[in-house]
Amino acid sequence: MTLEEVAIQEHGERAQCTGKALGEVLVSAKANECLTIGVYESAKVMNVDPDSVSFCVLAMDEGFEWDIALQIHFTLIQAFCFDNNISIVRVNDMQRLVELVGDKSEQLEDAHCVLITNPTDGSWEDPALEKLHLFCEESRSYNDWVPEITLPER
Repeated sequence: MTLEEVAIQEHGERAQCTGKALGEVLVSAKANECLTIGVYESAKVMNVDPDSVSFCVLAMDEGFEWDIALQIHFTLIQAFCFDNNISIVRVNDMQRLVELVGDKSEQLEDAHCVLITNPTDGSWEDPALEKLHLFCEESRSYNDWVPEITLPER
């Protein structure tokens, strides 16, 4: 195994631990009303107040490769995040993401994009969010601009 392969393997192992941190942050952000769910709702928030956005999660499902409009939205969201220094990750289990951020009383049909925003009063901070930011920064050093994270099972 080469040194580069070892580094990539270690990065993959960290991605699994980071999945747990992402799950914790999403639950905490939901409890503190710091989530924006949906591609269009997220685009509105990013357009009106990009400084309020701390983190972006893009979720893919089985139909993603056939949904050209969604792919275009993802490309635009990614570009916006890069331009505004917003950490961004991808998850491949939209159903699990919906379980973490959704309410039983509401259907979340468009949970392809979830933003974690900063509260206006600055009352919410989560150490796991800093861990996610560091993971994204490290991923960029491996030229993995939108790293994929696996959300933990229940």
